[in-house]
Amino acid sequence: MVLLLPILVPLVGGIFVFRQKNEQIRNRMALTVILATAVLALAVCLLPERRLVLLTIQGSLRLVLQTDSLARFFMLLCVCIWVPVLLFAFPYVRHAGGEQRFLGFYTMILGVLMGLAMAANFVTMYMFFEMMSLITVPLVLHTATAAARRAGFKYLGYSVFGAGMALIGYFFVAYYLAAPDFAAGGVIDLAKSAQHRELLLVAYCLMIVGFGAKAGMVPMQAWLPAAHPVAPAPASAVLSGVITKGGVLAVIRVTYYMFGPEFLQGSWPQYVLLTLALATVFVGSMLALREKQLKRRLAYSTVSQVSYVLFGLLLLTPAGVQAAMTQMVFHAIAKDTLFLAAGAIIFATNCTRVDQLQGIGKRMPVTMWCFTLAALSLIGIPPMAGFVSKWYLVSAGLEAPVAAFGAAGMVVLVLSALLTAGYLLPIVTNGFFPGKDYIADRREVGPWMRWPMLAFAVAAVVLGLFPGVLTGWLGRLAGGLFL
Repeated sequence: MVLLLPILVPLVGGIFVFRQKNEQIRNRMALTVILATAVLALAVCLLPERRLVLLTIQGSLRLVLQTDSLARFFMLLCVCIWVPVLLFAFPYVRHAGGEQRFLGFYTMILGVLMGLAMAANFVTMYMFFEMMSLITVPLVLHTATAAARRAGFKYLGYSVFGAGMALIGYFFVAYYLAAPDFAAGGVIDLAKSAQHRELLLVAYCLMIVGFGAKAGMVPMQAWLPAAHPVAPAPASAVLSGVITKGGVLAVIRVTYYMFGPEFLQGSWPQYVLLTLALATVFVGSMLALREKQLKRRLAYSTVSQVSYVLFGLLLLTPAGVQAAMTQMVFHAIAKDTLFLAAGAIIFATNCTRVDQLQGIGKRMPVTMWCFTLAALSLIGIPPMAGFVSKWYLVSAGLEAPVAAFGAAGMVVLVLSALLTAGYLLPIVTNGFFPGKDYIADRREVGPWMRWPMLAFAVAAVVLGLFPGVLTGWLGRLAGGLFL
């Protein structure tokens, strides 16, 4: 039953947060519930691997939870992002309004993510994946404007349609599974599937494109630039830093725990999906370079940067998986910093466009230094954390059996880094060097909003200087997928 606690505590606690009208009690309650969830998640991660059957629907069709290495990784990533962003959200949402609704759903989402992490088979994962989509929609709809409603329904439509594609693919695959639950290395019955390999490869491609919608992969990426500009900044931070990684988690489960790298290596879906991932990296960077609205620019950046992760995963090598998971962590840290900094700027100045940020570094120096460090990490400039993950990705691509895609990946990733510099560094330079005649008053945000940004920015520096412990753990996790 211990596996249920990180799921039930935030789900039930979020309902009480949603109903609490007193601001101080509500904030303390939300903070207590999320900190308790973080402690429970850490406790579950430290315990030996456990398994819990929640419900047997029929025969081998069951809802099952399990704490394997990937579950531990995703749970820790979620709670490390969720707590600092909550602190930022307290003053931000008080200013924007709708605190009860936002904090209630924000708290409940963490429980769903814990369930998604521990899902031990496709049916359980699909249930929590759909719950994640449904419960995150109110964060996009928060302002209740016409644009927010359009963005919310677009997000929901893409998410449900993508998950539906994945479910259709599973219907074709289920008969050929040697076991109903996930297992490292895959559970496809190779003997039974030998005569229907092409059908299973089509199903795999359908499932990855479907789950890839949540990760922003072309051609299912349009919800991201629609949702981020209308969502509150704390919602944008977790959408980009964690929710998109929910799609990546599903891709990992399907690729490495259902089909297996042995079944997929050298197949046409690998080549098609690698092409889509690299195309997404380039397209996202180009669209970000053209975009003038700050949060929409960051949203297109997420489209590009999350597909770095997909590129590493689809190489189907231990080095590729290690690089992809390193990029998952470092992108989450950098992009959360950028979205929180953008939110602080909007909170303090009401400026939403890039061309309105002239001199913003003199008005909000702490915020812009955090933005600068995160931007350098996202570009991949040493010694920032982003350099480490991009170096690993290029190295994994060049060492992979698919040599042509390794070389193409290196070219696209370098080009994307240059484009990333092109759409982030002008914000920094214009912010700190606006011209001799520019006079600006200081309008820095308060400590509740500053400290989370500083924590993420410092993490981007420290993990760039000392990545060994993290990359070593992720290397062992990646190696365990190739049995």
